[in-house]
Amino acid sequence: RLGVFFTKDKQFRTMSQSGFSISEYHDIKPIYQKLDKLVSLPLQHIKPEAMDGYLNYYKTKCTKSREVYDKARQYIPGGVQHNLAFNYPFPLTFTKAEGAHLYDVDGNKYIDFLQAGGPTVLGSNYPLVREKAIELINDCGPSTGLLHEYEYKLAEIICKNIPAVEQFRMLGSGTEAVMGALRLARIKTGKSKVIKIGGAYHGWSDQMVYDLRIPGTRFFDAKGIPFMMHWHTQAVPPNDIDALESKLKWNRLRGGTAAVILEPLGPESGTYPVYKEFAQQARQLCDQYGTLLIFDEVVTAFRVGMSGAQGYFGVKPDLTIFGKVVAGGYPAAGGIGGKAEYMDGLAAGLQGGKKVKVGGTLAANPLSCCAGYHTLAEIERTNACEIAGKAGDRITHGLNGLIDKYGLPFVAYNQGSICHLEAAGTLFVKIKLSKIKSVLAEINQRKKLMEEYGAAYMAEGIVTLAGSRLYCSLADTDEVIDDALNRFERVFKNVQKK
Repeated sequence: RLGVFFTKDKQFRTMSQSGFSISEYHDIKPIYQKLDKLVSLPLQHIKPEAMDGYLNYYKTKCTKSREVYDKARQYIPGGVQHNLAFNYPFPLTFTKAEGAHLYDVDGNKYIDFLQAGGPTVLGSNYPLVREKAIELINDCGPSTGLLHEYEYKLAEIICKNIPAVEQFRMLGSGTEAVMGALRLARIKTGKSKVIKIGGAYHGWSDQMVYDLRIPGTRFFDAKGIPFMMHWHTQAVPPNDIDALESKLKWNRLRGGTAAVILEPLGPESGTYPVYKEFAQQARQLCDQYGTLLIFDEVVTAFRVGMSGAQGYFGVKPDLTIFGKVVAGGYPAAGGIGGKAEYMDGLAAGLQGGKKVKVGGTLAANPLSCCAGYHTLAEIERTNACEIAGKAGDRITHGLNGLIDKYGLPFVAYNQGSICHLEAAGTLFVKIKLSKIKSVLAEINQRKKLMEEYGAAYMAEGIVTLAGSRLYCSLADTDEVIDDALNRFERVFKNVQKK
């Protein structure tokens, strides 16, 4: 679907026009062929002498970080409060963020491709947003528990830009938003089943800790969760539209499906890329079976473009999940958007009718709403999505050049500013229940290899997400990208090929 798509009094651009971070949608077949080959080969370790040098960096250049980590382990389980913070051999402590760079407590400088896990499309600690946040704190403090004008200003800019969103309710996280959206889908449809795409992460609520990260793992990560919590949760493999239809058809005989929830670029922020018609086909199936379609746009909203992935694909979900960027990288980032006829089920206060129970004392606090509003306004003003997408294209092209130069089986691909670099292929191990012990052993070995590469990248001054994902931003100039490629090359030339 190309051209201009209209909804109510809004219009948005689709794939044929500019403004999006994705310059050209990828053909997924060669990507999966390369990933299958990567997983079929022996593990490609970094040469022992080179790895020793990288580990020595941590011993000699990161002594203050080590001291902080040792103290933290006394009071924090595992020594860190967030999964993204851990890296092998130990987490570094960062004290300064500025644009495309981070600085640790020892004074070491890094190129920041983590970007707080994706929300800082403008780059870290963007000056205007910081100034507006300080002004607000000076005026009223970060939270009052009462209505503030930035609540409606943030909701307004979201509703004006995201095609399928007529109303927006802010919550504390993407996890909370998914919980609320599934409840909402159930009261609006009168049905119970929820279908997700295998491998996707939709938060850590009980019903969604199912088939995480690797399709087919089902209950593997559901520790401490009663089996019955997944009674109504189902998963189908990525790119298998026939499996989705079969599940919908079967569910119709058992009370029906309340919602299909998916990441429009594919599970794990596009780590498992989907063919470009997949979202549209899912939309058609949901219409056919009376099911609500939920887009999880925690990563893609305002990163793929101002109209999100739904604007790029020209597909309107019934509900949209938000997170990360709606608070501009500040805390309390989450929310649900959708058609007014559905969103009235989230109304607050003493209004009557059938309502979904949601809440959060610090949700939609003035500080987060202020930061979110000015972040989105600046993304629009600066055309940050498209610029960050060009940076993503540049680094992906450069990484593929290095992969070819050194004859490595690694795989690099991107969806605009969301870039993937697979050196271990951990998430692409095929699950075979008949050989589950050996499969889990292989996954564990590949996970350790991911940590090895993550440590090497960090020692070379590159911060990534788990050594396999990079988020580009407005701050990533050609000079920054080329500097990063030189650093990646120093790692690649030390790979012990097998």
